[in-house]
Amino acid sequence: MPICKRCLVTGRVQGVFFRAAARDRAQSLHVTGHARNMDDGRVEVLACGEKENVDQLVEWLWEGSPAAEVEAVATEDVDVQPPEDFRAF
Repeated sequence: MPICKRCLVTGRVQGVFFRAAARDRAQSLHVTGHARNMDDGRVEVLACGEKENVDQLVEWLWEGSPAAEVEAVATEDVDVQPPEDFRAF
């Protein structure tokens, strides 16, 4: 059963290819959603897919791209059911 998590990633995560790396990792895990820069310097990641795959992506968010310096990843479960063809990453 698919799940969705909203993740707020704090640290040096903008301007370091974090979103592109998150997209690549999400696609390799068959996770859909998005990664967006926020005005306060964080990156918001919405990850939807099979629990194991979403959990793997959330774990990866702590690493991020090679130039990123992740300080925190706050996650919350969200009740979002994207369409079957949702591929925003």
